[in-house]
Amino acid sequence: MSAIQYFWRHPLAEQVREEGREEGREEGREEGRAQERAESVLRNLRWRGVDVPDAVRERVLACTDMDELGSWLDRSYRVADAGELFGEGA
Repeated sequence: MSAIQYFWRHPLAEQVREEGREEGREEGREEGRAQERAESVLRNLRWRGVDVPDAVRERVLACTDMDELGSWLDRSYRVADAGELFGEGA
């Protein structure tokens, strides 16, 4: 057995691989939460009859900052224009 084969069968290598998988799963969960929040912002605007231009849709869907998305979700309940999500002081 070569040294490389031995390393990959070693318990430490398995632990490193498992930690990497867990980190990847957590990153995937965070991305999923951000995507769902972004979709909630857009869904609320559509439900309220607010026109959502492509530029606004793209910016919302590209965002991964949960705090910013939360602020936009809060604002989506009261804005008359989708561009107001990103207004001054936002």
